[in-house]
Amino acid sequence: MNFDDTIVAIATANGIGSISIVRVSGSKALEIAQKISQKTSIKPRYATLSYLYNINNDLIDEALILYFKAPFSFTGEDIVEFQCHGGIAVSNLIVDTVLAYGARIAHAGEFSKRAFLNNKMDLSKAEAISKIIEARSEDSVKLLARQLKGELKDFVEDIREDLLFMLAYTEVTIDYAEDDLPSDIFQKIEEKISKIEEKLQNTLDASRRREGMIEGFKVAIIGKPNVGKSSLLNKLLNYDRAIISDIAGTTRDTIEESVRIGTHIIKIVDTAGIRENTSDIIEQIGIEKSIKALSEADIVIALFDNSKVIDAEDKKIIELLNASINKKIVKVLNKCDLDNSFDKSILNDYIELSTKENINLLIKRIENILDENTSSDELTLVSKRQISSVNNTLENIVLAKNPLYSGELEFFAHYITEALHEISQITRPYENDEMLDVMFGEFCLGK
Repeated sequence: MNFDDTIVAIATANGIGSISIVRVSGSKALEIAQKISQKTSIKPRYATLSYLYNINNDLIDEALILYFKAPFSFTGEDIVEFQCHGGIAVSNLIVDTVLAYGARIAHAGEFSKRAFLNNKMDLSKAEAISKIIEARSEDSVKLLARQLKGELKDFVEDIREDLLFMLAYTEVTIDYAEDDLPSDIFQKIEEKISKIEEKLQNTLDASRRREGMIEGFKVAIIGKPNVGKSSLLNKLLNYDRAIISDIAGTTRDTIEESVRIGTHIIKIVDTAGIRENTSDIIEQIGIEKSIKALSEADIVIALFDNSKVIDAEDKKIIELLNASINKKIVKVLNKCDLDNSFDKSILNDYIELSTKENINLLIKRIENILDENTSSDELTLVSKRQISSVNNTLENIVLAKNPLYSGELEFFAHYITEALHEISQITRPYENDEMLDVMFGEFCLGK
């Protein structure tokens, strides 16, 4: 990929709208804008209203031109934005004209990649930009906005600084053992190790609790056949998405839909009825998928039939619920408009309702659970890549403790270096010169 090229792309979504933005970045951006607008100069950071012409001098549109002079732009290069009238035809004509004057079509993500390579953003900010475009809830937008502001970058930089401190002092101790070093240095290192371990663990725990926040929490509806799962799904969606009948096994596959509850978008999964014995191969596959959906869900709604005596299938559901750890489970006794035959004593903390009537109590319970998982001020990692980097950093920190206590400083330095590489994957790669700068700058050993 040649970053000396000038690139162009439509920055707004396809379709018809009031405004469409065509963005150009690179050394020829201003020159091309002057040719298209037929202006001899364009003032940086001002909106300039201008007619736009193609290479044959035909009028394309009247539009606003915004020029951002390097390095004060998103990519760190000269950028020109044409804000033209919305529609595919107009913006495509502008792109074709920019191409005719020597630019090329940008690759996917190339504007952000240039911004990263020109030190205008780190990887955490680039990832936040990508995620915020796809955000499906108000809470995820707020969280990602905090990363755009640099919260994750500051978190990583604090840990990098402490790790560099430990690595630099360790290398000094190994290479300059005869020199006088602060007597409390290893006490300080132990304190920093403990502090980093706690910060990393807390961040991982908070992130795993809210892992579904960006893409939507997954809610699975489970229960035996004919307990009212499909009726509940239809009620939540406010339309008949699932087929309802009195025949057991009507729903044979999982049905997944998205629905808004409060400020949250959730993925809700209606599953096939779970029962122990069935001769129908297709139904058995559906049951296996239901159990898988239960294992993957963040929240489980377990339905029981108030009008039926508890049976082996109900007990199987309760057994599966008891085996599900780290999940929020909402037990619902459905069909409470009918006479009670179910032994309520076997359930605890359950909701009584009828899916034929009002389910507001259930909706409120789900909303409260979602609020609990999104309202914290704790730092949250927003991707599996970030979680993996923090987890690997923590593993190396834990491995570094024994060599530190036993005086095997070469092994300690190895694990700290690995931790530095891992945590740096979130923002910017670690370079060995950073450790050398600390060594020779802080300790004055380069004499």
